[in-house]
Amino acid sequence: MPADSLTRTFGVALGVSLACSFLVSISVVSLKPIQLENEEIAKTRTVFTDLDVIGDKASIADIREIVDSVLVDLAAGEIVPEEAYTNTLNVIGFDIETMAEHPEYGREIPADRDLAKIRRVPRYMVVHLVKKQGRITKYLLPVYGSGLYSTLYGYLALGRDLKTIEGITFYKHAETPGLGGEIDNPAWKTLWKGKQAFDEKGNVRIEIVHGRVDRSKPDAKYKIDGISGATYTARGVNQLVRFWLSEQGFGPFIRKQKAKLKKSGEKTS
Repeated sequence: MPADSLTRTFGVALGVSLACSFLVSISVVSLKPIQLENEEIAKTRTVFTDLDVIGDKASIADIREIVDSVLVDLAAGEIVPEEAYTNTLNVIGFDIETMAEHPEYGREIPADRDLAKIRRVPRYMVVHLVKKQGRITKYLLPVYGSGLYSTLYGYLALGRDLKTIEGITFYKHAETPGLGGEIDNPAWKTLWKGKQAFDEKGNVRIEIVHGRVDRSKPDAKYKIDGISGATYTARGVNQLVRFWLSEQGFGPFIRKQKAKLKKSGEKTS
């Protein structure tokens, strides 16, 4: 083959390759938002189904009918009005890891108060309010913290009284299947339902014990069975739940919501 023909052939092949690469890159970039949105929808459906908010057949439209997603200022314990939202600080597209590291919207946790071992947290978090006939029936609080091999991301559901636990679920972690991965076991998660997160004085009391809970004792309502073979993961769950219910997490929000409920004179059941 003549040299100029060979050069032309390679040139055409290179041009086609570059054009294809360009088109693939454009496709990946353009489809990325759709992919992320689909992943978020899938996660939302899984979490809300697991926490008995919706049924298996519910649509996103059904979720929007009964769930309000709000931004909560953790330190103030107040819901942020929508007019204060920005392109970065918004319910839509809120990413915990990104916001925790943000110079304005994240903050460092004092080492002696960092029960969850996460070092930094967002100053704001998205809370899902489940409603029925205009009344809040359940609060879905995002929680996260260190396990044995990974950071655990999930939700803790509190009932209308902001004291009774309605459920717990994790949507992201890398704990060992059959051991730490047992935090996904429906039987273990069921143990949380009906337990009390706080005592009558408002102190965080919920905890995972080593072994089995002695259900004959009065404080059994604050205790969850441990997970056999997963001591460190269970300890991580214990610490992250207690952290997020404390003053470093949703403590101020829970306290203010309880005060508003009491002032309104509405029943919590």
